[in-house]
Amino acid sequence: MASIGQRNRLQYIILGLLNQRPQTGYDLAKAFENEIGEFWQAQHSQIYPLLRRMEDAGEITHEDTVAGEKLAKKQYTLTPSGHDKLVDWVSEPSPELTPSKDEFILKLYFIKTDKDPRIQPMLREQLRLHQTQLDHLEGRLKTVFPTDAVKQQAYGHYLILDHAIERERDYVAWLSKYLTD
Repeated sequence: MASIGQRNRLQYIILGLLNQRPQTGYDLAKAFENEIGEFWQAQHSQIYPLLRRMEDAGEITHEDTVAGEKLAKKQYTLTPSGHDKLVDWVSEPSPELTPSKDEFILKLYFIKTDKDPRIQPMLREQLRLHQTQLDHLEGRLKTVFPTDAVKQQAYGHYLILDHAIERERDYVAWLSKYLTD
């Protein structure tokens, strides 16, 4: 039998986001363009059907709200059952490492020699991409956590952002080590 963590993790992300505050489907989708998007991806086409299933299961509920003149929105909230499910999942150990799907690393696997003319352009491109990501993450850290007090209010989020920054710094250093130009 699969552990809780091996099943659809998106449902737990949604439960966690709704545990922070009531949100619309649109709000949830936008979260994947910001902080959650740094480490997890989801599309509208995944989120909305899952919201319906979670509501049918009694884990969330919604209230219709009106925005502007006529725009009706569903504002989702966590039910006690959904909260319990989130607490159980967060409390469960995470004993497995999840392999990353890095296409660049996959391509490197098939490079046979350091003389391959493709290697240096590949390294330069990745260095540019990872340096841009590092700059973005460092900016997010300053924006999202301007003080230690703010850091203490969302410590797990801070740890994730700090981890992402360290990962990108290490990646940039590793790429730089092998660049010859």
